This record gives sequence, structure tokens and C-alpha cells, in this order.
Amino acid sequence: MENSATAEDATTKAIEEQTKKIPSDIFLATAIASMALSFTLKCFGRNNNATFIGQWAAPILIMGVYNKLVKQENNNRNV
Repeated sequence: MENSATAEDATTKAIEEQTKKIPSDIFLATAIASMALSFTLKCFGRNNNATFIGQWAAPILIMGVYNKLVKQENNNRNV
């Protein structure tokens, strides 16, 4: 059991090291872009594609929140 926890910690740390390099604004801009693209597709009658693209906004924003939390945690460790 301890080995799997260690492997998970190493994997999580590697992911966090990469995600903290991405500016938080990128996630917001990407989510807004997906909503705009969804709206555009809806206007052109491509309802299935519009729904598919529109559903990207929530997961992208959740990734942005995760990114922000990782940055906050790293700042708190360094203080």
C-alpha cells in the first residue's frame, strides 16, 4: 500500500510542477473561447457540435481552479 501512495505522490508532484507553469488567465480565456465557439456553432445550426464544445467550459474552469490551488499551496510552503 505504501508503494502505491509514493507513486501517486510522485505522479501528482510531476503534474503539479507542469500545471503551475501555466498562467491562470489561460484557463479563463480558453473557457470563454469555448463558449464563444459554441455560440457561433449554434448560430450556424450545428447544434451537436455546439453542445459538445460548450461542455468544455466547466472542466477547463475546474482545471483553472486546481491550477490556482496548486500555486497557492506552493506559495504557502515557501513562506
